[in-house]
This record gives sequence, C-alpha cells and structure tokens, in this order.
Amino acid sequence: MDIALVLNNIRSSHNAGSIFRTADATGVSNIVLVGYTPGPLDQYNKLRPDFGKVSLGAETTVPYERFETLGLAADALKKKGFTVVGVELDECAIPLFQYKPGPDAKIALVLGNEVNGLSKEDLELCDKIVQIPMHGMKESLNVSVAAGVAVYGLLRNSAGEAASL
Repeated sequence: MDIALVLNNIRSSHNAGSIFRTADATGVSNIVLVGYTPGPLDQYNKLRPDFGKVSLGAETTVPYERFETLGLAADALKKKGFTVVGVELDECAIPLFQYKPGPDAKIALVLGNEVNGLSKEDLELCDKIVQIPMHGMKESLNVSVAAGVAVYGLLRNSAGEAASL
C-alpha cells in the first residue's frame, strides 16, 4: 500500500516533526505540507531545532512537498491515483477499522489543525472520511498520535485481520 500524509494547517513544529518520525517508522511514501504547516527548515534553510528534536532525522528520509491550499494538494494527489481520505469526526465518517482498502491502494490521509480539525469545505475535497473510534471522555487525539493510529490502522486493514505489525 502507498500511503501519503497530508498535514493541513498544523500549527505545531513538534506535531509536524513527530508525524515525520512516525511516517519514517511506518513506511509512508510522502508527506504533503499544506498552508502554514511548519516544515523542517526555517526561513534560512536551516533545520528548525524544535522540529529536529522530535523528528530525529526523519526529515531526511521521508520526501515532502508543500502546497498553499488543500484543494491544490488534493487535485495533485488525485492525479497521481491517490484516494484522498480525511481523518475527522463527522456524521459521514466510517470507523477507521471498517475501512478496508486493498493492499495495492494509494491512500492520502488528510489530518487537520490541532484545534479546528478539517472544515466542511476540507471534507468536501476528500473521497472518503474515516474517524478513529473514541471510547473515553475526550473527543479526539493529538494530531501526531492520530496520524500513527490511522497509518497503522490502514496497514492492518489492508493486510487483513491476521496481520501482525
């Protein structure tokens, strides 16, 4: 399976760096930075210290690209054959563990801002919407944790129930 992660207006360098590290660990093929999501490098083309602290060098092993808007990113990914899948609590969302893409699927997981998540307009750009089931009192996970759960969930779903990760 080919998985790309789309980080839409993530505010925190720590969260973005942590997602890079998870992407490296899980074999994600590409990260797409959208809007004001911080990248690994600052305006002087130097590694951001806070980013590097949590990414542990993953910015050198996981390719990434930047788009100004989610619309532009979604169009580019769809042209490459990706199914764009939003990760969000929404009445139209299906539980992550019920979404069963095939082993040859190309999935672009879209993760939204730490406070606002993905807007209705963002979700309209997605081909599918999945949500991570929540069993406690909280409605959501930290975006970097959600990225890890979603990627491992997809890998497990595509390989079948008997898969061992």
